[in-house]
Amino acid sequence: MVTDKRSRRWWLVAVLPAILAVFFATPAAAEPDENGGTPDALRAALDSANRGYVDARNALDASRARQAELTAKIAETQQRVDALSVTTRELFVAAYRNNGLATTAQLLSSVSTDQFIDRATAANSMALQNSKRIRAYNQLNRELNEQKKSLDAEVAVQEQQLALMEKKKKEAEAAVGGAGQASAGSGPKVPAGPGGKSGGCNTKDPSGTGGCVTNVLLYAYNQTKAAGFDHYVSCYRSQQDGGEHPKGRACDWAANAKGFAGVASGADKDYGERLANFYIANAKALNVLYVIWFKRIWQTATGSWKTYGGQCGSPSCDHTNHVHLSVN
Repeated sequence: MVTDKRSRRWWLVAVLPAILAVFFATPAAAEPDENGGTPDALRAALDSANRGYVDARNALDASRARQAELTAKIAETQQRVDALSVTTRELFVAAYRNNGLATTAQLLSSVSTDQFIDRATAANSMALQNSKRIRAYNQLNRELNEQKKSLDAEVAVQEQQLALMEKKKKEAEAAVGGAGQASAGSGPKVPAGPGGKSGGCNTKDPSGTGGCVTNVLLYAYNQTKAAGFDHYVSCYRSQQDGGEHPKGRACDWAANAKGFAGVASGADKDYGERLANFYIANAKALNVLYVIWFKRIWQTATGSWKTYGGQCGSPSCDHTNHVHLSVN
């Protein structure tokens, strides 16, 4: 009898906690296996299309900024040319009419050597000043022509980048089977972060994986936290899966506050919706490539949602328990 009681007590101590853990377990914080149903070719196509689009867009923005600077410089230079043109034209007319005879006559009419020297000095000084004005006028005209050529070059650059953006947009649409539902996102706006490409995976991952992230992703992470999205998140992943995690350019934000749980619903799903829309609304400021949430993908190149995955059967692979963010 004593043995039976001891056996029951041992069973309660050893087995019961495990049973309770099954029924009352908290969401796991392990990294989600989100690539099970995504072919490498598709990931490569998405990366190429959206990264190419973002790079072209950034080049376009830079060209437009240079165009604005050149336009202002051209206006300023043109004003200076116009101001000098009247004086310069008068100099040319006077030189044509006098042909140096008036100056020569004035010198020859000098009544003394001192007067001759004074008149010669004055004439030389005037000639030097006139020559300086003419050189300045010619230099300004050369600058104006160069600025106009540079402006034409920027226009050509913009035409090239716009064509490339359109090409990458079509590639992005083709990767997921055509155009989708356009979305401009919603939520608080953030200041523009580091532009261009990331500077490499050289900053400690703030999500605590022990890995690294790029400066672009770090900025997106900090802005996400500042906007009030504070659920569990995991960024760096060492497994080379063809995605952005091993490069420090992607984060998975759990819909559940504690970790990657089952299919999100209720408040968790609302959180995921708001977070995805936040990234869309700030796609340019955060240098977003694409966002994946609830079997759909939003690409910067297309600006629209499109069905993505959904064949895995797990919340992580289907992205129904977390929002995936990839940046340039």
